[in-house]
Amino acid sequence: MANTATNLADLSLEQLGDIEVTSVSKREQRLGDAPASVYVITKEAIHRAGVNTLAEALRLAPNLHVARINASQYAISARGFNSATANKLLVLVDGRSVYTPLYSGVFWETQDVPLGDVERIEVVSGPGGTLWGANAVNGVINVITTAASASVGTLAQAAGGNLSQALSLRQGWRYGEGGALRVYAKYNKRRDSERASGIDAGDGFEKLQLGFRSDADAAGGALTLQGDAYKESINQAAAADQRHHGANLLARWSRMLDDGATLNLQGYVDRSWRDIPGSYTESLRILDVDLQYLLPAGEGSQWIFGGGHRQASDDVGNYGRLTFLPPSRSLHWTNAFVQYERSLSAATTATLGTRVEHNSYSGTEWMPSARLAWKPSPGLLLWGAASRAVRTPSRVDVELFAPAQPPYQLAGGPNFRSEIAKTLELGLRAQPSEQLSYSLTLFGSRYTSLRNYRRLSDRSFVLINGATADVYGVEAWGRYLVRRGWTMQAGLTWMHEGFSGANIASIAPGNDPRYQLRLQSSWSMAEGVDLDVTLRRVAALRFTNVRGYNEADARLGWRLSDRLEFALSGRNLLHAQHREFPQGGLAGADPIQVGRTVQLTVTVRP
Repeated sequence: MANTATNLADLSLEQLGDIEVTSVSKREQRLGDAPASVYVITKEAIHRAGVNTLAEALRLAPNLHVARINASQYAISARGFNSATANKLLVLVDGRSVYTPLYSGVFWETQDVPLGDVERIEVVSGPGGTLWGANAVNGVINVITTAASASVGTLAQAAGGNLSQALSLRQGWRYGEGGALRVYAKYNKRRDSERASGIDAGDGFEKLQLGFRSDADAAGGALTLQGDAYKESINQAAAADQRHHGANLLARWSRMLDDGATLNLQGYVDRSWRDIPGSYTESLRILDVDLQYLLPAGEGSQWIFGGGHRQASDDVGNYGRLTFLPPSRSLHWTNAFVQYERSLSAATTATLGTRVEHNSYSGTEWMPSARLAWKPSPGLLLWGAASRAVRTPSRVDVELFAPAQPPYQLAGGPNFRSEIAKTLELGLRAQPSEQLSYSLTLFGSRYTSLRNYRRLSDRSFVLINGATADVYGVEAWGRYLVRRGWTMQAGLTWMHEGFSGANIASIAPGNDPRYQLRLQSSWSMAEGVDLDVTLRRVAALRFTNVRGYNEADARLGWRLSDRLEFALSGRNLLHAQHREFPQGGLAGADPIQVGRTVQLTVTVRP
């Protein structure tokens, strides 16, 4: 941002290790002490990336696979199983889960935040079911925005380029005894993608989002109220435009009790409507409450308890191609969890926990985990973990039928159960010198009861739990301080997936690259002048004809003063177009391409 004190290239490695994270243990702890494969996308890193949307910001995490499908849609996953309807990654925005019970995934086209108000994004790859519940099978993305008191004043940002335009406005105030409030408006527009043949894909989109956050003292604790509302339209080449809109309201209260324990209570409501002509309509209402109790640290021990309830009322209509039966459904998830952390010695800590969760489809599920961390020196952490996580059934698994009238060619499985993952991890996080830090994780997972189908006749299939998979790989990233103001970062993921089960090739369980590489240079060339260059290599996608590609992104930022900044950024600079993800049906014969973009961004703080 404008203050050079927050410049990413100027942060020491020790300062980066001192970043507080909450996604690993549901309490604040140093990144350098977190026994998990966690990567933190900082506020400054987002700013220097020159991106406009949350999905594009997630490309900064080396432990995620992010692929654009078209102008608005993305496929995002960790540790495999990526698809347009990826369903093994839990995404939170300030504690609000944004996955849909329709298919247990995320509609990335509707999920966004004002990036200038993001404090950090914690990306945990690996199971998180004990603390976060079902669907945190392969990872957790936790988007955390700044407190309202940190965004007092005015911020205006406008970005324009050859393929997209964006505008963001934010105003913050202080009030009363320590209270603060901010409001924002964000607008994004992206033109149609281009197909391989050179014709427009007719998939451009336009979105307006408004929101607020208020932080104040209340009833002896800290109270946060925040909400968002959005409206968007997405072009469809063969049908009328998609229309999506929705709103949410969240309240969170935290208080430290007299004995040193901390009590957190959170609740939110979320309302959304989707109209996709030619496919389906959906009206969704979600109510979620969560309670967490963190006991004061004892003599080398720490307890945390919690529980909650989530209810979703889902109404789905159809345009004749598919149907959900029954069309209206009320779903419930009730959970309780406990986690115990114990210091075995001055350098060794063990963490045991489990969650029990009851859902409307498969009943009661258990998600235990065990972690062991050893810190033989201040600059070295070794850790290991064993976890069991589940992906509970969604409406697609149980209640989807196609076509909309019998005889059905595809039917949901009335006996569909949860998908199960058992995972072992070994990792280290090290800072061997003042210039170098790195993280390395080895993982292996056994998946059972994966979604598959059984043939009932030549033209009729039913969904079942009929496949298994073994996935293992490595995640690594590091940072080297070349000199003050100039850092180099590198990231690598490599993964092997082995699937088994009848018809497994036909359902394409994951469109994943075997490996991906990332190399980034962040250089503060002079006072107020920053240059960031990123090189990316993504291997070919399994089960598809999408080839591997190399690309480069760059951004040159110039801060004239604390009040005015210009930035010129370019993405996908090595090729005019490349393909990142497959499209089904006739679109596969003339696939959508991701084009080169150039953008000028102006940031004003009056």
